[in-house]
Amino acid sequence: MKNHPFHLVENSPWPITASMGIMTMTSGTILWIHSNNMLLMNLGTLIIILTMTQWWRDVIRESTFQGLHTKKVIKSMKWGMMLFITSEVLFFSSFFWAFFHSSLSPAIEVGIQWPPLGVKPFNPISIPLLNTLILLSSGISITWAHNAIINSNFSQSKQSLWITILLGVYFTILQGIEYMEAPFSMADSVYGSTFFMSTGFHGIHVMIGTVFIFVSTMRLMKLHMSMYHHVGFEASAWYWHFVDVVWLFLYCSVYWWGG
Repeated sequence: MKNHPFHLVENSPWPITASMGIMTMTSGTILWIHSNNMLLMNLGTLIIILTMTQWWRDVIRESTFQGLHTKKVIKSMKWGMMLFITSEVLFFSSFFWAFFHSSLSPAIEVGIQWPPLGVKPFNPISIPLLNTLILLSSGISITWAHNAIINSNFSQSKQSLWITILLGVYFTILQGIEYMEAPFSMADSVYGSTFFMSTGFHGIHVMIGTVFIFVSTMRLMKLHMSMYHHVGFEASAWYWHFVDVVWLFLYCSVYWWGG
């Protein structure tokens, strides 16, 4: 018995296994860079994936089957997600800062022009424009899914979520094709480094968001959510809208204006 609405978590092995996995992966990444040996890095990545899967399984069990996520806990989780997205905004702000710092006043090392001398940028009305339409469409479909869940129309919510997942996968495939056809590399001056860092990290966020929505879809199909209890889905929808907005800024600045 307790006289407060908060969930005090029990002892768990996952924080220590997560720290071990992160330490192993970062050490393995250094070993891969210096010795071209990926074994330790892959081991650390596997530990992290297994830890995340089982840790989030426990969270789903606590919320869905044990009823430990009260209104206070749900409110705290929403605030946690909002603060996380705020940190992501600051993360991408650093890339935009680097891009505009270099493009608004190009240094003599890049020919005092932008794009730098010898760098051929992408055509903004080809694959980048198509990817913009894809992400905007996925934002519409996930909003449709949210509205369907609120109205207990689970057939439409599942349909719209699968559409969102397919659009996310399609975006990732097109970005991979774009990278393979790129006429410049990350080593091509500050243009290449800012381009691949900003668009590459955004691509990673799209893949993470796609997995996030896929897990929400699986939970919805297992009847883990209702019109009153769908915090996990809400978090994935917020994250996906954030990814959409970042892409709009990337398209307008890096592809269209910067090119």
